[in-house]
Amino acid sequence: MSDQDLLDLLFVNARSHNGWQDRPVDESLLHRAWDLAKMAPTSADCQPLRVVFVKSAEAKERLRPALAPGNLEKTMSAPVTAILAHDLAFFEELPRLFPHADARSWFAGNAELAQITAFRNGTLQAAYLLLALRAVGLDCGPMSGFNNAAVDAAFFPDSTIRSNFLMNIGYGDPTKLFPRLPRPEFAEFCKVA
Repeated sequence: MSDQDLLDLLFVNARSHNGWQDRPVDESLLHRAWDLAKMAPTSADCQPLRVVFVKSAEAKERLRPALAPGNLEKTMSAPVTAILAHDLAFFEELPRLFPHADARSWFAGNAELAQITAFRNGTLQAAYLLLALRAVGLDCGPMSGFNNAAVDAAFFPDSTIRSNFLMNIGYGDPTKLFPRLPRPEFAEFCKVA
């Protein structure tokens, strides 16, 4: 694969899918994508992302009541829906993940710093995972439009894990794509200072 082919796969031709082919996703691809995404940087290697890959009919039914009406059909028909979440107690893993400093002490007892660090770095890791899923040949449809509290109650009861967003995963149906929408030019949204 050429450099341009890779850029096309990850960015230029990649789309957020709304419809799915009736084709299962091999679990080994999810493992492979995770193994790629986990290598990307987070602050102090904090790795707060937690993922539930919802595949079974039973798990999909637990997810159903939390979905906004506009996301119901595409989520229920997706082969996999990832609940992308972050652990507010991520710092308990820091002695193992970042052993060369007492990084745990930076966050223990500072709920505000732990929350913003978990959210920011968990979101960053979720974006890495989206790119990794594309790299292993899967299509994605990230979305908001769900009740976080209901998802947390159904999938993370009595825990420090909080949902951030959902992402449908599978093999997209190109006939259900919306036309490509405009993207701003560098000079419109960026500046070099």
